[in-house]
Amino acid sequence: MITYRQMTLADVPAVHDIEVATFPTPWSLDSFYYEMNENEYAHYIVAEHEGEIVGFCGLWNVIDAAQITNVAVTTSLRGQRIGETLMREAMRIAKEAGMDVMSLEVRVTNTVAQNLYKKLGFQEGGLRKKYYVDNGEDALVMWVNL
Repeated sequence: MITYRQMTLADVPAVHDIEVATFPTPWSLDSFYYEMNENEYAHYIVAEHEGEIVGFCGLWNVIDAAQITNVAVTTSLRGQRIGETLMREAMRIAKEAGMDVMSLEVRVTNTVAQNLYKKLGFQEGGLRKKYYVDNGEDALVMWVNL
């Protein structure tokens, strides 16, 4: 059974491990500690299975808009709707905090993620040219009204 809860400081190393395994240019361990300790706008959710962190989603709630910072699920458990549930939880948290809209960036080649976001009601909002530093790939900006 997968459970979902707010991330704690103790979860940072496990979350960082998933980040490193998922993204070509992962956030540093220090970045996650900063998010947890100093960023008043940051909110993180983790998915837990049998006492182990298997996914996470981060968002920033600023004024009236939420921004998804990162979402990832451990490779062995992808395709089991964990990412979808993490995103739904992030949307719920943002809405409860009074946010009107949520946005994110996704690689133009990441159609699996794009399809998930479209399923959740996100729309395409434009391109950020050469957004990703590892290969210069463009990012598709997507947003949804909450």
